[in-house]
Amino acid sequence: MSPSEIVSTDPATGEVVWRGPAADAPEADAAVQRAREAFPAWATLPLERRHEIARAFAALAKARREEIARLLSRETGKPFWETLTEADTVAGKVEISIRAQAERAGEKLGEAPGARARLAHKPHGVLAVIGPFNFPMHLPNGHITPALIAGNAVVFKPSEKTPASGLLLVDLWREAGVPEGVLQAVVGAREAGEALVNHPDVDGVLFTGGVSAGQAIHQALAATPQKIVALELGGNNPLVVWDAADAQSAAHLIVQSAFVSAGQRCSCARRLILPQGAAGDRVLEALTALMDRLIVGAPFDEPQPYLGPVIDNASADALLAAQAELEGLGGRPLRGLARQVKGKPFLSPGLIDVTAAAAPDREHFGPLLQVIRVPDFDAALAAANATRFGLAAGLISDDEALWRRFWTAARAGVVNWNRPTTGAAGTAPFGGPGLSGNHRPSAYYAADYAAYPVASLEAETVDFRISTGLAS
Repeated sequence: MSPSEIVSTDPATGEVVWRGPAADAPEADAAVQRAREAFPAWATLPLERRHEIARAFAALAKARREEIARLLSRETGKPFWETLTEADTVAGKVEISIRAQAERAGEKLGEAPGARARLAHKPHGVLAVIGPFNFPMHLPNGHITPALIAGNAVVFKPSEKTPASGLLLVDLWREAGVPEGVLQAVVGAREAGEALVNHPDVDGVLFTGGVSAGQAIHQALAATPQKIVALELGGNNPLVVWDAADAQSAAHLIVQSAFVSAGQRCSCARRLILPQGAAGDRVLEALTALMDRLIVGAPFDEPQPYLGPVIDNASADALLAAQAELEGLGGRPLRGLARQVKGKPFLSPGLIDVTAAAAPDREHFGPLLQVIRVPDFDAALAAANATRFGLAAGLISDDEALWRRFWTAARAGVVNWNRPTTGAAGTAPFGGPGLSGNHRPSAYYAADYAAYPVASLEAETVDFRISTGLAS
């Protein structure tokens, strides 16, 4: 692969899924200029017409559900059962976004002395959407849908690891009726992304991905407060199990939290916090027994695997290096993260006890779960919050009083009780404090950053007099 070429390969087979030229800065500039030219007509299109086009997109996504899921599986390696759910969320995003826009960014009327008070919202203009590889259609579409409904033009850079999925997303919107200039894909690597972030005619950057890239975007735009920036980053997410009688259910919740999508969700549990003693031992016994039953395999295998490969060999190598680092710091492997197929990024899920280790506060984006044993619930709360991140946190417990304490103390934007940390409702915001973002939560609250509020005082006639301070 040359530096000027993007090649997407199937993680499970190594087969080429998509190959094409890498866009450079001039091509990104041209896309922004086309978006700028297309923006006024799209912004003045009646909202009802934009709704019609969005609903046509949803209908297409539903009709082509299996096609979408198959491409997602080929490009990400995720099991087919899982990519079918992503295809469903792509279609389902439309009605949720229409409701959110009406509720959070719709028109509201009030009264003021001698005038009518009106609150309405306007689109920003041209927005750059930079998407991740783990949900290459669902997550960027979580920005694109509300942005288009609000009347923005969008230039979308899909992850260079999953360009075909991003291009299909754009094709579906185009087929539904979005003009070419209003939504464009720029397939490229870092150069294209930096060109979009720094472009003077881009009015905002909407990004989902890793913290280092998010920090770079934040720093690049520090001197441009006029640009809207929404960053949805990762997490070193804690999951606490305390006073849970059903160890089997706890084990299943832990597995779903830590290992779904091969651990490649920003809301996956990274740290499992357990009590010292017999209660914690019972949970670990049930968890390791369940982990030993998990099927690791290719997306279309039968029976279906629980988890597929991670995205590529470089990611697999980084995870194995992270495990080795934790061992070097004093971590004790309970189940080793290990390659399952030579030369392919299939990894068995790993579980390592780091109670006696000074584990660094980092997000390891894959199926590697750290265990921390603590003497009491206060220590569990302290361990849960011992992170610079703040995306997700969870408690598994039969004790509602503990849940109330946990909810109050947990510093995270998604805090779940007896549900996986990866569970989130589309009708709620998604994001968190700390290094997990910049307080611009996505999902239902994406409507907030897709448009800006305009407050007006309106009177139908010119009837106004100054009553004080005039000479007779």
